[in-house]
Amino acid sequence: MQHSTPAAPAVRETLERLLTSETFGRSERARELLRYLVERQQAGEAERLKGFSIAVDVFGKDIDFDSSTDAVVRVQAGRLRELLNQYFATEGACDPVRISIPRGSYIPTYELNAKPLLAAPNDLAESLVPGMPAAQSPAPDPGLNQKATPSIIWQLRCFWAAMALIIVMLGVVIVRQAIFLAPDNEPAANGEGGISTSSIAAPSSLDVLPSVYIDMETDGPQAGRVGASLRAGLSSFNTVDFIGRAAPRQPDPEADASSFVFHVLPDPSDGGITIELQNMVTGQVLLSRQLEKAEAEPSAIEDRIAGILTATLPTSGTIYNYIEQNGLQGGLTQCLLLDEKYYLDQNPVTHKPAYLCLEKLIAQGVKSPLAYSEIASLHMEAVTKHYSYPVGATVEQAIALARLGMRMGSTSASVHRSYGYINSRLGRTDAAIRLMRKAYELNTYDLTMAAAYGYGLIFAGKYAQGTPILARAVEASSSHPTWWDFGLFAGEFMQGHSAEAKRASDALTTTEPKSHYLAARIISATASGDGEQAKQLIDKLGSEFPDFVANPRKVFLERNYPADLTDQLVKALRQAGLPDASRS
Repeated sequence: MQHSTPAAPAVRETLERLLTSETFGRSERARELLRYLVERQQAGEAERLKGFSIAVDVFGKDIDFDSSTDAVVRVQAGRLRELLNQYFATEGACDPVRISIPRGSYIPTYELNAKPLLAAPNDLAESLVPGMPAAQSPAPDPGLNQKATPSIIWQLRCFWAAMALIIVMLGVVIVRQAIFLAPDNEPAANGEGGISTSSIAAPSSLDVLPSVYIDMETDGPQAGRVGASLRAGLSSFNTVDFIGRAAPRQPDPEADASSFVFHVLPDPSDGGITIELQNMVTGQVLLSRQLEKAEAEPSAIEDRIAGILTATLPTSGTIYNYIEQNGLQGGLTQCLLLDEKYYLDQNPVTHKPAYLCLEKLIAQGVKSPLAYSEIASLHMEAVTKHYSYPVGATVEQAIALARLGMRMGSTSASVHRSYGYINSRLGRTDAAIRLMRKAYELNTYDLTMAAAYGYGLIFAGKYAQGTPILARAVEASSSHPTWWDFGLFAGEFMQGHSAEAKRASDALTTTEPKSHYLAARIISATASGDGEQAKQLIDKLGSEFPDFVANPRKVFLERNYPADLTDQLVKALRQAGLPDASRS
């Protein structure tokens, strides 16, 4: 077993296979517990994985839950460990990642699985010699007992599955390199820091995007609603190219390497629907979701599909993760991935490659409104955060780029969101809200649009309007950025909803804490009567953010918080025990 840590997309892929496996098919509680543990850990919230929070969040226990008299969490965790061992010993023997829950802890661990290649029998390796039948399997050894036979079967399956995948991916990479990665003889656009865009792939179509199909493999009213909702949602996203016709039955290994298909399948276990997302060339399953009958009803289907599409289609989703992991990015997809990296870690080092990539695409004549809207936002980031590149960045230039994007894509939700973001940074609240509302209306299936609109309303002082919209995005999304939770905290806090505000602030435990996140947690800890935690968080805030502690009001106002929100936050922090430096 290899002990390097698997990437998050590989962990998510293994989780989806586990949840749809035969081993876990009859244990809903085990599925719910496994999904909760992995998603919380992957979201950076491992410290929340305690018996009490699991009992409340997963098994519906109330706040009076006592683990000394109710062993439901320990019992179900033990059952989960048994099912994981069973799965990876049989149908999951080929999985590239193994998930386990160590005894004495509820925090999942992950390991890369070397078994599929390393465990191949020697005679199978010899059958690859030219002239030998490539798919020949050895006859069972009569001396082996029946318990050993399944092990050999799984080894064979693992070996041939791995070999097939390697052959296909090698072919894809070789062909794509030959076509798309020809040497770029143009001068490198590198300024200070030596960052070059000369290695960016330049396909014949600069704005090529991943292609997505729908394959309906069941019918009936429920399937019809699922298919209609998928088609409406896919048509609204401009990070993918939705193909309305049936997917080709024999995909081209090169042309279809970045093509994906949503399979809509019957779920015989409960009469519901299963949705699977696969890569068309490799057949790799990127996502699998089971919809119960109630979830396919008209009142629920849009939110359910919105959660699935938000997890897969944006540049932070599974499709783009797959493209990046397999080296299939080029042109616009490369730039969008670099853009996503910047917003995950905002600093000059991540900003410059994203900006240079989009700048080069535009110089080459790209016509995508996405390219212009994203570079407009990055330009505004350079202005407000005083980045050295591009040199002499101005607000007027950012607005001009956003307007170009608007002309090219007047029905693009992403374009309206970008323009709204620029206006919000300029303090033009009414214009920002109007543009973000338009983005939300253009794509109600993209929860990031809902979150941006709800957040914008909250920080415009419209708490009662914005909070339900942002809450819907948070609830429908299995994973989301922490700024959604902070916006939800602010909205609930200003409406006096202490329990809801605390629930939102509890999600703000990040590896790199921010001053306003710590402030939210301090306020919620005090409101819930946990003075000890509030004191610890105040000490942490003082040691890591002394400027904030010296004058929190100034920091909130600099971030354009509404006056009443600023007043209430400062008041709550003082009540929690944060010292007032102005009175010392």
